Amino acid sequence: MKFLDQAKVYIRSGDGGAGCLSFRREKFIEFGGPDGGDGGRGGDVVAECVGGLNTLIDYRYQQHFKAKTGVHGMGKNRTGGRGADAVLRVPAGTQIFDEDSDSLLADLTEIGQRIVLAKGGNGGFGNAHFKSSTNQAPRRTNPGQAGEERTIVLRLKLIADAGLVGLPNAGKSTFLATVSSAKPKIADYPFTTLHPQLGVVACDEREFVLADIPGLIEGAHEGVGLGDRFLGHVERCRVLLHLVDAGVEHAGKAYKTVRRELDAYGEGLADKPEIVALSKIDTVDAETLKAQSLRLKRAAGRTPLKVSAATGANLLETLRDVLKVIDEAEAAKAVETLAAVEWRP
Repeated sequence: MKFLDQAKVYIRSGDGGAGCLSFRREKFIEFGGPDGGDGGRGGDVVAECVGGLNTLIDYRYQQHFKAKTGVHGMGKNRTGGRGADAVLRVPAGTQIFDEDSDSLLADLTEIGQRIVLAKGGNGGFGNAHFKSSTNQAPRRTNPGQAGEERTIVLRLKLIADAGLVGLPNAGKSTFLATVSSAKPKIADYPFTTLHPQLGVVACDEREFVLADIPGLIEGAHEGVGLGDRFLGHVERCRVLLHLVDAGVEHAGKAYKTVRRELDAYGEGLADKPEIVALSKIDTVDAETLKAQSLRLKRAAGRTPLKVSAATGANLLETLRDVLKVIDEAEAAKAVETLAAVEWRP
């Protein structure tokens, strides 16, 4: 399945059904009177967050969604039925924007969330609605109201507990494949990873979701390389695991390159908790490893972890550190939620 994280969709809700012009005509009924029913309401366009999806690929093949028109009113005071809704099923983490105003309409983060994007038009009144003591045979009806139409933009931001960042070929995909059951493409050339990958990591009888995004290079925020468009998939992460290849020329400069891109991107990424680690330590000798560790420590302001996905060195310790930060973030969020609930004006 191809990965698609953005799509533009045209939506239109259903028109309301027209009211009916009808009179009761039966044998031996002298004064039948008007009996035209009202039209039914048009269908809505609804977005629903469902499980089992992790891409917007369905909206590559269908970009127009229209709800059904309400059923017209009928004689014998029969009201028309409501038009069927058009339902857009999207994965968790999907943001919906209005194309014209670029305003955020919805941010669907939990399975089962629903939002009405376009309301159906009301049904028109039949002539029975207009009868009165002075107008006992009205021939007036209303057409149904027109539905709403708009163009929306769907943007998917994967929901993960932790995110992997680093330069291309820093060992992120190998790390993900080693600690989870994910099977990303792994090769010895830069930009092997072209799309974000998710993996479920088990650690100390606990599980968390780890996201791997394509590598960043200098100037990514200006569109250099694959750009920074995939950074949106780590915006929701509680912690960033920053991997720096121990075999690069200068680990400190490599770290600062990625940090500059995170700062330029914004959206709070630069303020997220970060765990820094030297990867591929099995590819360098002890003297080089020591020098690279000192360079990275000066650049990051903390002692980096030293890991190797190939040999498994320090993998468990790294995962435990990630899990610890995730727990701290969840505890802080719970305190904020409790404070908001308890507050009274």
